[in-house]
Amino acid sequence: MRLLIPLLAPLCLLAACFSTLNAQIIDAGDVIRTNEGKLSISVQSSDSRIQNLATRAFGLHGAFIVTSADKAAIDLMIESSAGGVVELTIRSGGGQAQTRKVTGSDIQNAVLRACDLVVEWAVKSEGFFAGKLAFIGKQRGVSEVYTSNLLFGNVRPLTADRALVTGPSWSPDGNRLLYTTYYKTGFPDIYQINLVNGKKSPVATYKGTNSGARFSPDGSRMAMVLSGTGNAEVWVADRNGKNRRRLTTNKSLEASPSWSPDGSRLVFTSDAAGKPQLYQISLNGGPMTRLRTDVSRYCAEPAWNPVKANEIAFTAAVSGGFQIFLYDSTKRSSRQLTTVRDSAVEPCWMNDGRHLVFTQRQGGKTRLMLLDAETGKVSSLHNPSFGDASSASFVH
Repeated sequence: MRLLIPLLAPLCLLAACFSTLNAQIIDAGDVIRTNEGKLSISVQSSDSRIQNLATRAFGLHGAFIVTSADKAAIDLMIESSAGGVVELTIRSGGGQAQTRKVTGSDIQNAVLRACDLVVEWAVKSEGFFAGKLAFIGKQRGVSEVYTSNLLFGNVRPLTADRALVTGPSWSPDGNRLLYTTYYKTGFPDIYQINLVNGKKSPVATYKGTNSGARFSPDGSRMAMVLSGTGNAEVWVADRNGKNRRRLTTNKSLEASPSWSPDGSRLVFTSDAAGKPQLYQISLNGGPMTRLRTDVSRYCAEPAWNPVKANEIAFTAAVSGGFQIFLYDSTKRSSRQLTTVRDSAVEPCWMNDGRHLVFTQRQGGKTRLMLLDAETGKVSSLHNPSFGDASSASFVH
């Protein structure tokens, strides 16, 4: 018996486009901002689908406000060129218009990559619109792993297990995906999907539970939680799950490991204090140390900010539900990020270190939401008609 426990366009092309774009258009510091400190931007296209897609993208980003051309400090024109190529024209502050071609895997991807270039120029941070989501989608009572772009375009299932599936997690290059499935054995096992050839292979099928697998920032290793030794402990292994090494050894239950940006440490959940709290441990071993979040007797599902190493988002029980909080190790304090109805759980960072995707649970339904950690802006990523969606993982 097993012990059951609750469970593209090349970057070089983008860099070249951005470098030229940034060099030939006025600095974003000269762009007029609104009273709220946001950048006013207009989007135009002869193709309404392109205009609607780009307008929605900028509407999600807390640094922008989309308005008409006569009121905007930044004017964009995006037109389809050929295949997966769009022509981006940008004018700012009455300056000379500049035009660049942006290539993507299809028109949608090219439009979102063009929007990313504008974000990088105007906000001086990475764009995230052209990234990919993996998530658990539930339709007609059946849960599977799905993938889509950030705005829920090109949605497609990656599994057909017809079994409980949880915790999808991208590799940094977006070519592989880890997830936990009860497929075949009826017990939680970790599988890996190769997105290049579509092959699915087992990674951890040991006795007990196998869950929580996460790739390291460089993709060379994975962390996971295995209970084959008697209770759930944090382990690390190579990218294929081989050469396992145990990091924690105690009588408590561990879950949800998340890597530090430099790959030297892990933060995870443990009930060593009697209730779930956040702990960290060095990859070199040694004792695990508790992070004093001081906001709740239940703190779980940590997600280490990929850009700001001092920040960790997590889920905490408050006011009869759950909300997303942010722990700052520099200040040694936490602040609440969400105040949504019912519950906000499962935080997942975007590559810019500013935005997160989380799952909102409301009225027995789940949906994926985007959160701007700086402004508190919350936006829904998909129509409820899709069905339930949860447990997002993001890669750009």
